[in-house]
Amino acid sequence: MADFPWLTTIVLFPVTAGLLIPLLPDNRGTTIRWYSLAVSLIDFILIVYVFGCHYNFDEPSLQLIEDFFWINSLNLHWSLGVDGLSVPLILLTGFVTTLSMLAAWPVTKNPRLFYFLMLAMYSGQIGVFASQDILLFFLMWELELIPVYLLIAIWGGKKRLYASTKFILYTALASIFILIGGLSMAFYGNQEITFNMTELANRSYPIGLQILLYVGFLIAYGVKLSAFPVHTWLPDTHGEAHYSTCMLLAGILLKMGGYGLIRFNMGMLPEAHLSFAPWLIGIGVVNIIYAALTSFAQRNLKRKIAYSSVSHMGFVLIGIGSLSQAGLNGAMLQMISHGLIGASLFFLAGSTYDRTRTLILEELGGLAGQMPKTFALFTACALASLALPGMSGFLAELLVFLGLATSHAYSPEFRIIMTVLEAIGIILTPIYLLSMLRQVFYGPPGQVIPSQMAPSWGLKGKPSIFQDAGPRELFITASLLVPILAIGIYPKLTTELYLMTTNQIVDQILAVSTDPLIWTN
Repeated sequence: MADFPWLTTIVLFPVTAGLLIPLLPDNRGTTIRWYSLAVSLIDFILIVYVFGCHYNFDEPSLQLIEDFFWINSLNLHWSLGVDGLSVPLILLTGFVTTLSMLAAWPVTKNPRLFYFLMLAMYSGQIGVFASQDILLFFLMWELELIPVYLLIAIWGGKKRLYASTKFILYTALASIFILIGGLSMAFYGNQEITFNMTELANRSYPIGLQILLYVGFLIAYGVKLSAFPVHTWLPDTHGEAHYSTCMLLAGILLKMGGYGLIRFNMGMLPEAHLSFAPWLIGIGVVNIIYAALTSFAQRNLKRKIAYSSVSHMGFVLIGIGSLSQAGLNGAMLQMISHGLIGASLFFLAGSTYDRTRTLILEELGGLAGQMPKTFALFTACALASLALPGMSGFLAELLVFLGLATSHAYSPEFRIIMTVLEAIGIILTPIYLLSMLRQVFYGPPGQVIPSQMAPSWGLKGKPSIFQDAGPRELFITASLLVPILAIGIYPKLTTELYLMTTNQIVDQILAVSTDPLIWTN
């Protein structure tokens, strides 16, 4: 047990501090912006301190455990704890959320509500990764949905109501399976009713029940991960949400789906996972190829990047289904890597929109000479997304690739077929990303007049140059690129955070297998 409730403080501080926003002076939102940024930064610093000083990275089991009764009549515990799965994702949450607060600086519409929702979502996301009671996990999962819905519905684009409604229908309906599954596990048999996730993971369930629970959890987390065919909410949401919200969607929300699959489907239902693992690989391959091909047809810049996110999440599914330590480690690294890369791409797309007032690719073009700093940053982030060696995405995809190719759980024929299909997806990725760069920054100038408010023409009747990235944009993008490069050059910075836990999970799953080959034809 923790001597001080560090995790409780980390979870509750953002939303509690957000409740004080109505008391702040307006000042056109300036005070509110600085206050919200300070709150998110303080919480991130606290996260770094707690994990740096009070967490043992050589221990794979839960640490910093805090558990006490919350609602006695429901046997609901306020139960928090972290291990190698939680720590890197909580660090990612604090880092990306702090930068997204700074990215939201241009938002002037109802800043009090906007920044409160951002801080509430901050608490909900950390709560998801730290919860060790399945009912508390579900409550935190739902707490995170409401702010996202409102952020899209109020501050989104022209089709914001359609996008926000589709988001809440997909995610809220799917999350019901978490509640149903949790209640089924807690009340199964004649054992003592408990919602503690560690105790539930140590119980034995018949294979039929495991399969039903696995399917339910797969739907819930597959929707959040944007797995095919329940991915269609994501492009619509990204296409309409403000880019600061997109940073949180791509950087953190998708990772909640991957975390749920590893924590619940792998950790709690190992026998069912052995049966479904090949299908996860198949869905992952479809994700990679289908989303890559679909991205070619997108005319909207943010929708094109959104489909690239769907494609990259396919590697997470393959790594989870590979039944190998390298594959699962690659899936974790892919979630962290894409969290940084996806956030950077959506921020740069939003910054470009702030200047051009369009996301339609046919209306852009020729911006490289007018916005050289933005062009350089966009190119670097796109190269990271296509897994250029020396950047974080390369090692993540390589580990997943090798994890599947060398997995002893599958027959050589299955591994060859899936590895070849995965390689095709890897080849398609640079094509659509480099095509995106060409459409935005190369070729003749687009149809957009370079002014945010009104036409600004040069002496010869030609549009004047767009304003390039300023200090705020440079700082945010550089802050994301530094860890992308650092992880690519020295991956132990990240892999050491979760290696012990992920290896233990894979060993436990393989230990229950009686068949050396899970998939033989």
